Formats: sequence, C-alpha cells, structure tokens
Amino acid sequence: MAEGLVPTLRVSEIFFSLQGESTRAGLPTVFVRLTGCPLRCLWCDTAYAFSGGQTMTLDEILAQVAAFACPTVCVTGGEPLAQPAARRLLTHLANAGYEVSLETSGALDIADIDARIKRIMDLKAPSSGESEKNRWQNLDLLTPHDEIKIVIADLADYAWAKAQLARRRLADRCPVLLSPAWGRLSPRALAEWMLADRLPVRFQLQLHKLLWGEARGR
Repeated sequence: MAEGLVPTLRVSEIFFSLQGESTRAGLPTVFVRLTGCPLRCLWCDTAYAFSGGQTMTLDEILAQVAAFACPTVCVTGGEPLAQPAARRLLTHLANAGYEVSLETSGALDIADIDARIKRIMDLKAPSSGESEKNRWQNLDLLTPHDEIKIVIADLADYAWAKAQLARRRLADRCPVLLSPAWGRLSPRALAEWMLADRLPVRFQLQLHKLLWGEARGR
C-alpha cells in the first residue's frame, strides 16, 4: 500500500445480534460483514454480500463497532480474506480489546492472521459445488484455538465429512462442527447419523435462523 494511503474495506453491513454458529453460539456479538466472495456455494445464504455495500476506513468501522458496546466481534462475509485490508482490520479490532473471530471459506490462505483471532474455517463438502476450492494446506495452520465447520446437505456430504475426519484427523487439530444445510437436510437426520457413528464432533444449528428466519442484519 502506498505511503499515506488510508486503507479501506467494502462493507456489506455491521450489526448486533446473537452469534448463531460456532462454539460461541448464543453469545451477543457485533458482526462486520465484508462484501465479496470468490466462491459460489449452491446453498449460500448470503449472496447479497457478493456485491454492493459501502467503502469504509478502518477507523469508521471501529467507530461503528464501538457504538454497540459489545466485547465480542465476528468478521464475516462473503469471504473477508478476499479484501487485502481484512487482516489489518482483524488486528485493529484485537488491539482495541475485542474478542475477535473470523469466518472464512477455507479457500484462501489463512496464514499471517493475528494469533489472537479465532479462525472459524469452512471445509466445503461436495454438495456446495466448491469442494475443489478447499485449500488443504490451511489445515496445518490451525490450532486448538480455531474451529472447522462443515455444512452437510445430504448423506453423500456426511460420508465425505466422515472420511475427512478419519483421513486428516481433523478433530485432533481443533473443534469440528457439522451443520445441516438450512432447508436441505433434516437436523434430526444429521444428529442421528453422528450419534450412530459416534463422531468426535459437535452438532450445530444456525441459531439466528431459528430465531429470525432469513432476515438480514440478524
């Protein structure tokens, strides 16, 4: 970045809600949703964040976050890491004293992210249409502080996830969460498959959708 140039980010929305996913589910959280994503998952529920939004400086983003007086922040998308300044935003938020998590697709490099940030990284199962974009090198960068999320839409996805768990010893790296694709797979079916196989993972639902459906900014 040229000297004197103020870094900016394209922001889809900033809002206050309950965290709907991850091991922080249910925790009041400020969400910073950045615009843009290089993936086009078939079951994506935030396609509105592919474009649009407004350009904001880091200081403007931090000011809006501070207005909610909440200690927990989640930077999400879209795919946040598609914007080069996202890493600077994460560090600025951590420097300001927030507990910060990053929701990322797993398709882009997660190296050089501030060690204080909890990285919640997707692995894309076959039904997403983007499983070939998984950046498997990222697995070696994960720590017990991070998390892996896999969205399951059908039995084939579940079999794939089960194979990855065994082959790559995912649960030895960090917590792993399986989530039924909203409207595509019965939550009960996934829960029963997991129990039958005694998988060392956590089941999760999208809490925000149970509470507010498809409403944006919630």
